[in-house]
Amino acid sequence: MALLTQANHSIIRFTLLGFPGMEAAHCWIGIPIFSAYLFAVLGNCTILYIIRTEPSLHQPMYYFLAMLATTDLCLCITTMPTVMGVLWFQLRKISLHECLSQAYTFHSLSFMESAVLFAMSVDRYLAICFPLRYAALLTASRVARIGLILLLRSTLTLIPPVYILLHFPYCPVKILSHSFCVHQDVIRLACADTTVTSFYGLTIILFTLGCDLLFILISYSLILKAVLGMSAGNEGHQKALGTCISHICAVLVFYVPVLGLSIVHRFSQHASPLLHVIMGNIYILLPPLMNPVIYSIKTKQIYTRILRITSALNPFGRKGS
Repeated sequence: MALLTQANHSIIRFTLLGFPGMEAAHCWIGIPIFSAYLFAVLGNCTILYIIRTEPSLHQPMYYFLAMLATTDLCLCITTMPTVMGVLWFQLRKISLHECLSQAYTFHSLSFMESAVLFAMSVDRYLAICFPLRYAALLTASRVARIGLILLLRSTLTLIPPVYILLHFPYCPVKILSHSFCVHQDVIRLACADTTVTSFYGLTIILFTLGCDLLFILISYSLILKAVLGMSAGNEGHQKALGTCISHICAVLVFYVPVLGLSIVHRFSQHASPLLHVIMGNIYILLPPLMNPVIYSIKTKQIYTRILRITSALNPFGRKGS
């Protein structure tokens, strides 16, 4: 019976919806989405290259930024082939194992991004509130251990719900409401009692993302208290706030789409299917696309290095110089 069930699951295939009602325009819709993906991949690869090759950026703050860029890059690589396959090549069929693997990786990366943003807020708290002890508290080895712990937390917590979904029976109609696989979408198609799995999924989302956001808010309340305690003429006053602006923008870019997508999935069952697809694509596109822009503009060392690389690649600029 177990072998029969495994065989039946191996032939289960879902249909990805794409943009419902706009199938004729899929090729045109794919152009801006693919362009955004390319810019996201290029931007995050540039951030990683600059951090790796610039000795002045070999600091805890930029190690965490490298983790964020790596997470965003993996998020693009995980979802882009499936989305573009649906939009440009009409490849809407995806097997159960492929779908669950993508959903697991996608959600793990989302949890990892939240965890890295939390770690970055603690980094800013230590740098501003304990500047003399900062280097001793956050050594390179400790940053590496923190990254490993965050990775384990993000991957291990999602194994149970995905494993359960692998053994559920599924209804005859197997149409997913997105152009890639997410856990909430797959569980909706199961022909079984999904109460426990749904509750577990909601619990880990609230516990992980909710706790991360709560600790980020606590960190910034402590940072604000410390900054307000500085004298008005203190040069560190503006510098301290300046180092936090990029991170605050990154937090908003991640958590606002997360909140929007959660609201759409949990409380807008009767909303247009197109709304689900648009929110899903905003969620996977906005953080990888915007984080490199935010940190390139607000971080002087990265901005200067990008200008140097751009001028070196510009033949007219070299000729003029």
